[in-house]
Amino acid sequence: MSSCVSVHPVNPQWRLLEPVLDVLRSGGLIVFPTDTCYALGCMVDARAAQERLRRIRQLDLQHDLSLLFPGIAQLAEYAKLDDRAFALLRKALPGPYTFILPATKDVPRRLADPKKRSIGVRIPAHPICEMLLAELGEPLMSSTLQLPEADIPLTDPEEICTLLGNQVDKVILAGQGRAQCSTVIDLLQWPPQLLRKGAGDPAALGLE
Repeated sequence: MSSCVSVHPVNPQWRLLEPVLDVLRSGGLIVFPTDTCYALGCMVDARAAQERLRRIRQLDLQHDLSLLFPGIAQLAEYAKLDDRAFALLRKALPGPYTFILPATKDVPRRLADPKKRSIGVRIPAHPICEMLLAELGEPLMSSTLQLPEADIPLTDPEEICTLLGNQVDKVILAGQGRAQCSTVIDLLQWPPQLLRKGAGDPAALGLE
C-alpha cells in the first residue's frame, strides 16, 4: 500500500522520512517504530488525528496519550521537574520509560489528566523517533499500536501495513517490532511509584 514505507531502523533515509514530516505537519496520523512497540502518533494540535487514533484503539477521552519529546529541555516546557525528578530523567532517558509528571500551567486542559493535571512523557531511544522529533521541534502525541481486544501490540510489519494502511496517513515500517511496552513510573509523588513493568529495568533506576 502506498501509505506504507520501509525505513532502515538504524540509519533512517532522510528522503523517506521527509514526506512523513509533511504528513504530521499537515495534521495527519502515522504509525511509527519506537524503542519499545510500534505506535500511533500525531501532532499535539492535530485534534482530528487524535480522534482517529482514539477510534482505532477504541480509547475514551479519560485514557491519556503519551507525549514524546526530543530531549529533556523540550519536555520541561510541558512538565514540572524538581531536582530529584530531573536527576532521574537524566539517568533514564533516552530509553524505554514513560514518566507521569505534573503538567505545567501552559499545557492545554485536553492534554492533561483532568483530575491530577498530569501528563505521561517519553524520550525514545530510536533513530527514527529521534530524527522525526528533532526535525519537528515539537512533541508527538502517541499511543501503543495495540488494537482493541488484542493481548499484545502489533509487531509484524506486513500485518501492520495490511491492517492500518488504509486507516492512517503514513506507516513507517522498520522491521519486526517489540511486544513489550515501556516501563511506567509515577513521579507525582516521592519516592516514585512503579505503575507498569515493561522494557525498561526499574532496578537500574533504584526502583523495585
